Amino acid sequence: MRALIQRVSQASVVIEGTTVSAIGPGLLVLLGVAEGDTAADREWLARKVANLRIFNDPDGVMNHSLLDTGGDLIVVSQFTLLAATKKGNRPSYIKAAGPEEAIPQYEAFVSDMEALIGKPVGTGAFGADMKVSLTNDGPVTIWIDSRNRE
Repeated sequence: MRALIQRVSQASVVIEGTTVSAIGPGLLVLLGVAEGDTAADREWLARKVANLRIFNDPDGVMNHSLLDTGGDLIVVSQFTLLAATKKGNRPSYIKAAGPEEAIPQYEAFVSDMEALIGKPVGTGAFGADMKVSLTNDGPVTIWIDSRNRE
């Protein structure tokens, strides 16, 4: 699994003109599920996202996590995070899991996050044409890949 984590002051997801998720301060996570990702990958990544210390403490030092701040969270499925660009100019998505594998992993990740942070998590809709808006706070953007644990 790959996650692009953005610390935001606000974020929203709009599908066909309707806002389906909107948050204030917190995290927007774009999540890509790769073929063969396991429950262990998913659980490790969920714990990492919940505990990632990228929010400022009173001294302005990034020392607090989403758990510490009580911030909100939106998770959006994003198969393009698995793009392979080594050959040619058209990205290949062959490493991305198909819907039969990716949807259950995505939904389980959202459930894992809800259990960890103790509140509902905003989402998009798997496979939908989504308009994602955000105000990146900092900016702070972190890339994590569960396969290499970084």
